[in-house]
Parts: sequence; C-alpha cells; structure tokens
Amino acid sequence: MLAKIQQWMDQYDMLAAGDFVIAAISGGADSVCLLSVLHKLASFGGWQVRALHMHHGIRGEEADRDEDFVRKLCKDMQIPLTVIHEDVPSYAKERRLSEEEAGRILRYEALEEAAVRWEEESKKPEGTVKIAVAHHQDDSAETILHHLLRGSGFRGLSGIPPVKGRRIRPLLCVRRDEILNYLIENGYAWCEDSTNTDSSYTRNRIRRELIPLMTEKVNPRAVENILHAGELIAQADEYLEQEAAWIFGMSGRVEGGRTGVTLDVFCGQKPIMRSYILRLMLDQTAPGQKDLTGKHYEALDRLAFGRPGGHLDLPGELIAGRDYRELWIGLSGEAEWKELPGEMADGEGVPAVWDPSEGSGEAGGLVFTTFSRQNEGKIPKNQYTKWFDYDRIKNTLSVRTRRSGDYITLAGGGRKSVSRYMIDEKIPRNERDQIQMLAEGSHVLWIIGFRISEYYKVTEETTHILQAGKTEDKTDVG
Repeated sequence: MLAKIQQWMDQYDMLAAGDFVIAAISGGADSVCLLSVLHKLASFGGWQVRALHMHHGIRGEEADRDEDFVRKLCKDMQIPLTVIHEDVPSYAKERRLSEEEAGRILRYEALEEAAVRWEEESKKPEGTVKIAVAHHQDDSAETILHHLLRGSGFRGLSGIPPVKGRRIRPLLCVRRDEILNYLIENGYAWCEDSTNTDSSYTRNRIRRELIPLMTEKVNPRAVENILHAGELIAQADEYLEQEAAWIFGMSGRVEGGRTGVTLDVFCGQKPIMRSYILRLMLDQTAPGQKDLTGKHYEALDRLAFGRPGGHLDLPGELIAGRDYRELWIGLSGEAEWKELPGEMADGEGVPAVWDPSEGSGEAGGLVFTTFSRQNEGKIPKNQYTKWFDYDRIKNTLSVRTRRSGDYITLAGGGRKSVSRYMIDEKIPRNERDQIQMLAEGSHVLWIIGFRISEYYKVTEETTHILQAGKTEDKTDVG
C-alpha cells in the first residue's frame, strides 16, 4: 500500500524533501489513512506534516466526538493540529448554497489560510505548502457519475485531478476497500459519519447502491472503466479550456467584480465552446462555485441570444445580464456595470489586439513590423524590442495583463504557467497584475520587460520575422 502510494506521488511530483504538507482530516477512514500514510512516508520523503480539522456545526455530539478523536490521533502521532469551528448551516443559508457545498468552500478556505500562515512563519515562497485531501478512486468514479446525472459538462466528467494548484490527492490511486484493509491490518480506528448512510443525499445513493449494482450486475471493472473514460474526457476538457481562454482573451474583460464578453464573438461560437467561455467567466467571477448545473448554462446561453436588458439570478449570489453588446456575470450588489462604448477600446481589463496578417501596425503601446529572413540584421538585445518566428503565429495577438491559464514555453518544449514564472522570479505580488504581455490566446509570446517564449524564438529554420517593440523604442530593421 505504502509503495503504491509513494509511486503515485512521485509520478505527479506531489511532495519532495523539504516540503510542507497540511492534511485535511475529518476522523473518517479515508482521512485517517491519509494522515497515517503521510506520517509514515515522511521519514523517507523528508517532508513535514500538519493536520487541520473542521467542526461544521451540524452533527452535534457526533461532531464533538470526531473532534476529540482527531485531537487524540494527532497527539499520538505527534502531528501539529489546527481545529476550526464553523457554522456551515448559516453560511449555506446566507449564500443560498447546499450545506455540502458550503462545507466544502469553508474547508478549503481554512486549509488555504493555514497554508499561507505556515509559509509566512517558515518564510517559504508562495505556493510551496501543499494541502493533502483524502479522495480515492471510488470517490472519483462517484464524482463522474454524480456530475453525469446532474447534467455537468466535461470538467465534472473528467473526475478528480491528482494535483490542482497546491492541493494533492495521494490516495487517488487506491480503492476504498484497500483503505479499509490498510486501517484494519495496522490497527487504526476511525469515526463513522452518520450522514454517510443518509439516503437523502444523492452521493450516498450512488456510493451505496448504484456503483455496487453496476459492479455486480453489469461489469466487475465498472469503476476502472469509468475512471479511464474520465481520463480521456480530461484531455478533451483541457484542449477546449485553452481554446476558450484564447477567445475570451480577444473579446472579454474583467472589471469591478464582473466578467463580460462581447456578444458578436460569443454568439458566433459553437454551443460547446460557448459553454466553456461561460465556465471561464464564472470562474473569473466566483472561483470554486459548484452549485451551477447544466440548466444554468442553458439559461445563460438563452440570455445571450435574448433581448437587451435581460437578467438572470444564479446560485451563490450571482447575477447575469445582457446589454446591447455584452453578456456579463457578476456578484449581486456590485457597482453598476459600465456598458462598452460603440467600439472596443484599449484599456485596463480590455485587451488591445493586432492581426498578424496586417504585416505592420500598433496596438497596446507596441509597434509591429514583419520582414523576411533575408533582410535580417542582428537580433536586438533591447529589453523592450523582441523578434519572433512570424510563421509560428496563427491567430490574432493581444497585448494585455495576465489571465488564468496563461503559460510560456521553456527550452525543451516544457511549459510553465505565467503565475509560477512570476513567483519564481520573485516579482512582487502587487506588481504581477500590472505587467503587460503579448499573447496568442493563452500562450504568451512575451512577458514584456522579462522573457519571451522559446516556442516563438527565431531559429535557423525561421523564414519570416515579427518585430515587436514599445512605441517609444522603435528599433530599425537591418
């Protein structure tokens, strides 16, 4: 069991010597197994472990029992523990969320805050403290089925990712029965949550009735096949997500707590791409919101094709609207949304765009010039004038600040997110959203003033060159 999990963690670079990790522990079998595995492997892996437990204010004495159990377990293992008390029912009611979703949001907020505090205490770089959660293979299959039945898109059908940001899932390579066998063989106790047997919860019916029925009556490898389908869907999801980011980069804006996209571009897309653009807009407006289903996406789509002035209330205190030029999504009670003028203008939150087929021009404070390799002079060394392989550029370029999903290509073909690059370069956090970039969709050609992508660099095979430079720094060609 330990060897299997260690191999899985190595495969996804979850933890390394010197790392810090916070384990989310409820007291249930899965989280007890997670804490035990991290604790045992720490002596070999060289990482430090802490734990966090949240009392949700829901199950009364049973929740108190879970907290006492977790405190004793962590004391026995000599693992530092943080306990958080929250009133989940009140939070859910205030924000019109399910208690399950409200609890999930509050748990991750507490884990993120604990990770940031640990980084500050230890003077670790941003994002280096990991958060371990106890999802396993049966959870991932259950999630796929649950999302399929409630009308979710590809994101839900791709299952639970092994790594997402600072979150890691070391147990995602094992089944639930393997976890129980491990606990029994090693003499560990755990707490049973009475809500796990409550058939009023859809997930419980899927876990306790649907999956066993599929395994016993349809195919013994049902869970394995569901997970394989999820992996294929995840690949398609990643591709469509990148395409949506490119389209939004050309036609969208984030301003004053709201996210908008021009209707002429949005309505000209295929239905599946419109759903991905909507998903990106929702992520920009309310990250982590999970109570939106297929019917909400359909309603947003209808709103976009409806009459100007239409509005739509959404879960999580979100509101959507349509004016003459834009579809927008924002938080209820935010300041009035400023409608766009007749033409898209350069400015904060709105990307300046340039079509490479024009050959030359200006946008966003940059001057663009193209020429053939035979007219080449010396590649400029100026910090604010760069050359690019013009033949590799296939789409419109934008001059803008960073967006979610942006990346640059490294030597050897690997990728690095712009966010990670800025962290590694120790660029102050308050300056990161002010730095201009030249981008083709989510692929960044140039973080202006810093570096360019290896993918677009001029090589011996380059036949046509694009020169881009600041308007106040017009470098001559040749």
